[in-house]
Amino acid sequence: MFSAGGFSFPLGKKTYVMGILNYTPDSFSDGGRFFTPETALDRALEIEKQGADIIDIGANSTRPGSRILSEEEELERLKDVLGALHGKVSLPVSVDTFYPGCASYALGNGAVIINDVSGTFNAEIASLVREKDCGYIVTHNPCGADGESHYPDGASIAVRQFFLDCLEKAGEAKLDFSHLCLDPGFGFGKSREDDYEVLRNLGLIKFKGIALLAGVSRKRMTSLGDDRPLDREIQTAAANALAIAGGADIIRVHNVENAVKTAAFTDRITGR
Repeated sequence: MFSAGGFSFPLGKKTYVMGILNYTPDSFSDGGRFFTPETALDRALEIEKQGADIIDIGANSTRPGSRILSEEEELERLKDVLGALHGKVSLPVSVDTFYPGCASYALGNGAVIINDVSGTFNAEIASLVREKDCGYIVTHNPCGADGESHYPDGASIAVRQFFLDCLEKAGEAKLDFSHLCLDPGFGFGKSREDDYEVLRNLGLIKFKGIALLAGVSRKRMTSLGDDRPLDREIQTAAANALAIAGGADIIRVHNVENAVKTAAFTDRITGR
């Protein structure tokens, strides 16, 4: 079970779809399209209508080459977008941030999940999440989207060890495992071959009773050459299906409508 602020996601019953809402001018796929409170609300309502289970708001782009906002800059964006969505959407809201101050604000203003792509288990954020009875997503990310780490024993082994460390730290922070979700961090500190290796070996990094999230949507790993992110829908669907078959409980996506169908069909095949 993955639990977040009164919302419950039983594991193994179905695949949950997390729809992306980028409140940024520079995200790699749809930066700028929803960068006003009005367009952000329209997008959130569209995500809900198309059948997503979670809305994931990002106010700080983590694409290759992006400038990371300061905590103050990110907080100002979050105030705008969370204010626009407040009372208008019924889906659980996740917020991408690695700043404790932004996490605290988000959890006090409608969010029930913190999606932390920093690559560390943040004890301060874990404490906030525990106090609010919310969810915490922790991502394997050794050096960001611009770098590639070296994995002598393979990327899958490195991700598994990182996850084991997260579970140990969650225990130390007295964070119930039902509030923890782990993300292998496709595209973060990994070559395409590393990403493929991790995708092929999700069973190795899937721990019983712990939610696993896969975010492959439109990333470089889904490119077949000189294509745009918007041209990667078929590859994204294939990668999502493989992730689900490998044990992913949640898929994080741009195209919600396609992902809902991919998840439903893959669940039928796998018997979820």
